[in-house]
Amino acid sequence: MLYMNQPVNNNRPINGNVRPNTKPVAQVKQQPRKGNYTENWVRIRSIRDGIITLPNREMVTGVKVQPRNIFIMEDIQQDNILNALRNCYNTFNFEFWLIAADRPVDISVYLSGLQLMLNSNLTPARRKMVLQDIDKANMFINNQVVDTEYYVLFKESNRERLDDKLRLMINGFASCSLLASQTTDDELRIILDNFLNGGVRTNFGTVVMR
Repeated sequence: MLYMNQPVNNNRPINGNVRPNTKPVAQVKQQPRKGNYTENWVRIRSIRDGIITLPNREMVTGVKVQPRNIFIMEDIQQDNILNALRNCYNTFNFEFWLIAADRPVDISVYLSGLQLMLNSNLTPARRKMVLQDIDKANMFINNQVVDTEYYVLFKESNRERLDDKLRLMINGFASCSLLASQTTDDELRIILDNFLNGGVRTNFGTVVMR
């Protein structure tokens, strides 16, 4: 008979067989990374040097393309740029994503400068012009005007091929008279914030952008 305080012999024969010595496997609870950044709460390893590193070591990066209004150009200029863009995209022999992200426009510094100009100019004509600009700035703030930014992202596991694709993109858009540059860490966080929070900054829950 076994009592509650009697040790159990794990090597005691059971049906003629010897029970092997087994030790329980310790369960290590993984602690979440600290910090109020989106990459700390989604399944990515890090955001560094303009690159999102995924748990499987794949990397996501791309370029930000400065927008250009071609509809104010002559028809032949529009056609040339559209043809150049068609040829540019045809050189991208890999999967990529076109992303348009809205970013809030911060004109508080510009508005403060206008207020200083208003206080320093006593000429009625100049005061009228500055007041008109202040009214326009307040209209932008009240209507929550956003600035749309355009990105082309791709995924790659090899760093050398990643750099080659970045150069191909930047040079390709340059041939279309468009300025493109590699994404920064902040821009990648803004893209994540747009997808996860609908473009709204929050300070609660598991997805936080600072």
